[in-house]
Amino acid sequence: MKKLDIIYEDRKILVVNKPAKVLTISDGTSATTLYGMARDYVKKKHKSNKIFIVHRLDKDTSGVVLFAKNEQVKKMLQDNWNDITVREYIAILEGSLKEDKGIIKNYLLEDVTHKVYVSKNKKGEYAETHYEVINRTNKNTLVKVNIKTGKKNQIRVAFLYLGMPIIGDKKYGSKTNPIKRLGLHAYKLKIKLNDKEYEFIAKLPKEFEKFQGRKL
Repeated sequence: MKKLDIIYEDRKILVVNKPAKVLTISDGTSATTLYGMARDYVKKKHKSNKIFIVHRLDKDTSGVVLFAKNEQVKKMLQDNWNDITVREYIAILEGSLKEDKGIIKNYLLEDVTHKVYVSKNKKGEYAETHYEVINRTNKNTLVKVNIKTGKKNQIRVAFLYLGMPIIGDKKYGSKTNPIKRLGLHAYKLKIKLNDKEYEFIAKLPKEFEKFQGRKL
């Protein structure tokens, strides 16, 4: 099992950097999950310790994941998640995005194969995705992404909608995979907890650096 990459820990929360290709929580197909790694970590300290899922990242997305250490904190965080957090991602897109910044507003539905798609008649769940270009190369665009809603596959579907899928995302239209993984990383999580503000950063993966142009 991979070693847990801990960003921050106190008596209420545990924040870790999830590797790509690891499930946040089991879907019945994999024995190794981030939740399992976090659970084993806290139980090594004391067998009665527990850990609770607050939010998830897609299997192929890396970056910041926060766990709660008790049910009260979990409930408080989940009940207020969109209001108390700012979530920043870094994505590598196929092609050159013309606009330097923009807002993508979609209504999302899910088909029987669990693939999310944009509704044409405003049915489904509202998703709002803000982006800003960091760098452009000959074949790709590196963007900073903030989500105002946390819907399944939201960022991946948003950029497919623009005709600019994320590299390595075969499910959502990508035809190239130069880094041998999905080009999406949950870079930063800002959160307000008990009137105290926290900022957690998961260092940009090495394979992203050649697209960077400038330091984040």
